[in-house]
Amino acid sequence: MTRKQTSPRGWLAQATSVGELIRPAQLHPAVLAWAKLRRRSEIWSVAFSGGADSLALLLLLWAHWPERRAQLVALHFNHRLRGRAAEADEKYCRRACAALGVQLVVGRWRGQHQGVSEAEARAARQKFFAQAMQRLGSRALWLAHQQDDIAESIMMRLARGSGTGGLAAPRPVQPAGDGRQHVRPLLTLKKTALIAVLHQAGVKWREDASNAGRDYFRNRIRHDVLPAWSQAAERDALGGAALARERLEEDDVALESWVESLAALGRDRQLSLRALAGLPRAIVRRALHRWLLAQKRPADLSRQGFEALLAAVERGQPTRFSLGTKSFAVIREGKLSSQYS
Repeated sequence: MTRKQTSPRGWLAQATSVGELIRPAQLHPAVLAWAKLRRRSEIWSVAFSGGADSLALLLLLWAHWPERRAQLVALHFNHRLRGRAAEADEKYCRRACAALGVQLVVGRWRGQHQGVSEAEARAARQKFFAQAMQRLGSRALWLAHQQDDIAESIMMRLARGSGTGGLAAPRPVQPAGDGRQHVRPLLTLKKTALIAVLHQAGVKWREDASNAGRDYFRNRIRHDVLPAWSQAAERDALGGAALARERLEEDDVALESWVESLAALGRDRQLSLRALAGLPRAIVRRALHRWLLAQKRPADLSRQGFEALLAAVERGQPTRFSLGTKSFAVIREGKLSSQYS
């Protein structure tokens, strides 16, 4: 909930104050370097829920890139899952953007969606972002993930058995497909720091009551796991998780660069097993992932199925392996190719 409304003049003063309390040097350096290379005319989309994190992000963009204010577009997706509270969130976002002179694009989830999963709600939101950006001609989506989100994501992905690519998320600058990029400047900051700055600047924001529940896995990690983990660590565990994410990203980029240098995947969508012979399994695994993504039909492989195919690739012996979509992986004469039935 929010307390009394802020006047348009008050919003401008508060945005300036937030910019003074969080200087550009405190934002992620990879994002600052990325931003310097962007065209002045480029449209920057900003995911804006009205919550503390996304509000801080919008105010910082407004404060630190004044020359781009006319190209800022806030994107708000109303999931319509919280009745009047969701409608109040949308109205709040409209008032904030009007006061800042920032264009706002609103999407609303049609139909009844009570009881949906966290993944379904996220997918609907991401679909709205992608469609809105396409209409706007925008290629950059700014997101307000911070260090608490890093720790939560690492915990969730560890439970799924993710490798370095998954554990390195969320990244400060990340390709999202179709030429779009996700940009996260707040990964150097903690949630408590953002809240403290907003309080000091006198900024009010919207609270999503569903975030306090235990229905979603992320919420259970946030409320039950991270506090106990931080207390047990007796150190800055969130900062440690953020540093680990940076190191994992470095390793992941290095491994991907190694795979790229091998040129094992040809234009004919065949994978040269000779180029991979004797190399670490991590490299062969990544090369196989690339091969699967390059095929005309998407494979329907379980984790166990992928591991079995990986073992076959490492052996390099003639093999015909079902990919589950009326297609087969075929190993013959030192190459992996696909066949369709």
